[in-house]
Amino acid sequence: MTALPAEGVADTGAAPAADPGAAAARATDAILHDTLHGTHRGVVVDSPPGAGKSTLVVRAARELAAAGRPLMVVAQTNAQVDDLVLRLAEKDPALPVGRLHSSDADPYDPALDALENVRKSSKAADLAGLDVVISTAAKWAHVQGVEPWRHAIVDEAYQMRSDALLAVAGLFERALFVGDPGQLDPFSVVGAEQWAGLSYDPSASAVTTLLAHNPGLPQHRLPVSWRLPASAAPLVSRAFYPYTPFRSGTDHGDRVLGFGVAPDGSSTDRVLDEAAESGWGLLELPARRTPRTDPEAVRALAEVVRRLLDRGCVATSERADGPVPVRAARVAVGTAHRDQAAAVRAALAELGVHGVAVDTANRLQGREFDVTVVLHPLSGRPDATAFHLETGRLCVLASRHRHACVVVCRAGVAELLDDHPSTEPVQLGVSVKFPDGWEANHAVLAHLREHRVAWRP
Repeated sequence: MTALPAEGVADTGAAPAADPGAAAARATDAILHDTLHGTHRGVVVDSPPGAGKSTLVVRAARELAAAGRPLMVVAQTNAQVDDLVLRLAEKDPALPVGRLHSSDADPYDPALDALENVRKSSKAADLAGLDVVISTAAKWAHVQGVEPWRHAIVDEAYQMRSDALLAVAGLFERALFVGDPGQLDPFSVVGAEQWAGLSYDPSASAVTTLLAHNPGLPQHRLPVSWRLPASAAPLVSRAFYPYTPFRSGTDHGDRVLGFGVAPDGSSTDRVLDEAAESGWGLLELPARRTPRTDPEAVRALAEVVRRLLDRGCVATSERADGPVPVRAARVAVGTAHRDQAAAVRAALAELGVHGVAVDTANRLQGREFDVTVVLHPLSGRPDATAFHLETGRLCVLASRHRHACVVVCRAGVAELLDDHPSTEPVQLGVSVKFPDGWEANHAVLAHLREHRVAWRP
């Protein structure tokens, strides 16, 4: 059954087009038209993983500035702010940009010091009159006594809590909200049950609350992922974005992963060859309840990475004329918990592997690699908690790669899911998140089983 776009969502390229570039261009043109010429106070853009969200933000900022409309840009972390400043400087070295930062030591990337068009200050008044001023939501919340900007761009709007949006809403008149609805929900250190179902729930995402109070705002979506290969986009789209489908910007055969060293017959080499061939690999360990830092699973993760590098992995894609070596910096290991990531780092160090990004889904969010190796959040667990079933966590882990993803997991997760159906209380007024983590996990596992390799230590 073909999923229909949600009511009020502009259909800017839902159906797969023969030319993904043309579909993406049509969507971008419609977004920029509503941003520059529309009458609504807000425009919402949903972006799947790797759809060019940052590229859209940079282009919108440049076009607003060129139209004589100075703007503020709101991002969620300092790293995101610095990345946007660098991208703007690369695209338009003459564009005056302000980097509003905190008073902490090392408040911004030192690379910004080399940019002549970038002015940096901890005071918004010092940046008045510049075409674009960029900072974090936390810093903008403390800005007072300035003339409101006509326009704002809110980046990663689905990862911004609504109370953070309320704190900065008085600083601008109109805004473009850009984000990925499939990623992790905003983080809160306190319980928010007393607000559940209310339109002003401070723990809800900025976009959720915005649309609850302004249901008529234009909503668009980017229809093409330029990161995910043709082997991954259909699964990620079906499992995590069933109502806002997208396609890959590349076709089967456009990207190829190969090895300079023949396989040795081990399970690690077999799963790497499977991932190189199909884009996915499942290295399945025997069913067992384990500590969170499962030593055998940690060793398997480390050995997969070690063999990937030892075998001289090379990637062929549209980005280069020929094969390019996959170095450690282009490989990531993703986990659900920080102690798991720490255990993997230690195991990699013992094997002499350095430079690989090893972190939790929260910290890998927004990043891109050629190959990822993932510890399944439910591997070895005795139960399926809401934390481990969160849709966004699995979505992040399964959508960081350009070529291939290897999932390490103990057998029995499907049975675990069936034994632990959702017991979360039903709350009036709370929209049901679809798909939920239970269904998304089943969809991903069903696909991974087609690429299963049994672990043999």
